[in-house]
Amino acid sequence: MPSARRVTFSGEHLPLVQIAQYYSDIEASVRNYFSSNNLHSDDRFIGYTQLEIELEMYSVLAEHARNTSMSILAALEAAFRIDFLQRCYKRRRDDLSRSFRELHRQRGQYVPLKDIFSQWKSYPHVPRSTISDLELAFKYRHWLAHGRYWTPKIGREYDYDHIYALAESIYNSFPFET
Repeated sequence: MPSARRVTFSGEHLPLVQIAQYYSDIEASVRNYFSSNNLHSDDRFIGYTQLEIELEMYSVLAEHARNTSMSILAALEAAFRIDFLQRCYKRRRDDLSRSFRELHRQRGQYVPLKDIFSQWKSYPHVPRSTISDLELAFKYRHWLAHGRYWTPKIGREYDYDHIYALAESIYNSFPFET
């Protein structure tokens, strides 16, 4: 039987609004850095054509978008795991909390995220399609986290805007325990 120790929450997980502000700040900084207004651009971009500068800027912005998408998905995982544990600790009597406690009894705090998502699919107040989209987004995260060395088969292209919209929808519609 798994250990019954409680997880001590760090409070270090980032809220979506903070991640979005970070994304915007860095994007603006990158655009400024690659602009002709950058006083140091002559040193950095000596011999570059304007097109080469723009292509490099778009490459940096794309990498930034992927990294920030990873942060959003990590924040979502934290939200689902905190909710899972809080429902176990608070011993609520609703069906979802009961099913989470059974998972916790079997596996402790190390319940796979897919099992948590599976229980949410049976919860009547959230759309199953949202959970399905979230599961695919986590396949994208898996691809990012493991070095992107293979061609992912996740059925769609993901970008920062889609990941952000998905996260915003989840935060606004899921009754998370905090």
